[in-house]
Amino acid sequence: MQRIGEIMEKNIILRGADVFTNRGFTRVPNHALENNRISPGAKLALAMLLKFAWQNDFCFPGQERLADEMGVSRQSVNGYLQELEKEKFIAIKRRGLGLTNIYEINCKPQSAKRSRR
Repeated sequence: MQRIGEIMEKNIILRGADVFTNRGFTRVPNHALENNRISPGAKLALAMLLKFAWQNDFCFPGQERLADEMGVSRQSVNGYLQELEKEKFIAIKRRGLGLTNIYEINCKPQSAKRSRR
């Protein structure tokens, strides 16, 4: 399996980084941002998973941490993750009671074809 850093181009050059930019950026594929079959919350959840994946080429943040960083409830995060899984943006590998899930991000999901209203 390819690492996410190998799949996505690295073409951002930071000049004059400040307090807002020195912590980095998260790139979200446009096909996700433009997809009208997932909610804005699901798009943010995908961006958060990508943020974690860039750090280690995999990610396993807990739903409580995602909820805290997104400013929503854990139940909302769970719903957003279910949306992403249903639309094939992610696959969730459950590791068992008390352990965080592993999230596999599909950069080219089948259902990601943009649909216009």
